[in-house]
Amino acid sequence: MIRYTIYNSFNELPEGWNLLAKHDVFLQTSYLQAMEKASPNNIQWFYVGVFNGEALAGVAIVQRVQLYLKDMFRNTKVSCFKTFFKDLVSRVLKGNILVVGNLTHTGQHGLFFRRTAISQSDFFREIFSALDEIKDQIKKSQGKKIRAVVLKDFFKDDEIHKEKHVFDVAKLHQVYVQPNMLLQVKPEWIKFDDYIATLNKKYRDRYKRARKKRNSIKPVELSLLDIQKYTPELHQFYMNVSNNAKFNTFILPENHFYSLKANLKENFRVYGYFLKDQLVGFYTLILNNIALETYFLGYDEEHQYPNQLYLNMLYDMLQYGIENKFNTVVYARTAMEIKSSVGAEAIPLVVYLKHTNGFLNAILRQIFKLMNPSEDWEVRHPFK
Repeated sequence: MIRYTIYNSFNELPEGWNLLAKHDVFLQTSYLQAMEKASPNNIQWFYVGVFNGEALAGVAIVQRVQLYLKDMFRNTKVSCFKTFFKDLVSRVLKGNILVVGNLTHTGQHGLFFRRTAISQSDFFREIFSALDEIKDQIKKSQGKKIRAVVLKDFFKDDEIHKEKHVFDVAKLHQVYVQPNMLLQVKPEWIKFDDYIATLNKKYRDRYKRARKKRNSIKPVELSLLDIQKYTPELHQFYMNVSNNAKFNTFILPENHFYSLKANLKENFRVYGYFLKDQLVGFYTLILNNIALETYFLGYDEEHQYPNQLYLNMLYDMLQYGIENKFNTVVYARTAMEIKSSVGAEAIPLVVYLKHTNGFLNAILRQIFKLMNPSEDWEVRHPFK
């Protein structure tokens, strides 16, 4: 018999969860524990196990997200969002939504099922039934209605698209969103100099200028105690970057990076940028098997432009990936042109979504396109 079970915490998850999802650190209980302790305060976590008989056949992460204008549009300096657009988004999405996946990170880190143990149709039928039960739970316990459901982020060639009828029956729209920027590490790049040697003259000179502008700023890996010591600065630098986003759906709490380091240990790395003894920036990495996932970063805005901190961070992340023999460096969304300039490629992503209001569901695809505008950017070609 195929069935599902809903869990409300990582410590309730069934035996075999980590083994089934061993390919993805974002599905592992160590990560889920870290996030429960340091999640954005507008995100509530649920977990779904799908069973075939007594055997765990599939898993899913479900986030209940409460969206409010202060979170979505919190930078008043950004003028491109006019009042009518804010009103439109708030009418459609303000309130509670369910996300199958992880809103805090780009990529498909929300579900997995063993195809030899369960069919795709059966798996998603159970997931959709679980979503209905979670909606009812939230309505009964908190009096809140779920306004929309989102399944994120799938590559164009993901096998789930082959059975689109499953999503059609559930009245889910397929919508393209901003791509994931991926850099495939070439086998011949044994050390970072091998990468530099493959750049054409323009981008090799650009790399040299960036390194020169970094001047005496030194990257230093931070220990757990270091992260605790610098937590206020790390959070402020993260907020400097986050507040420049045109549209956002959450704010990380101050203890977020400490919690990830405490639970993921060597699979989570934090590098601080120091000018003498002063912290002026940082970036974070999550080691996810053969993929190096770039995570959040931040900086003192006074040093960002003159010292080209962001570009130097992109190079340092790649250097770590090459020297530690990762297959892929995942640069995620945003700042696509500068990521393209170091060699990352834009890989399209798809989400499935629906609104609980029938009329709004009919126009949701168009509204979501407004929320995820196609950025006008030039693809760079840094290699010879």
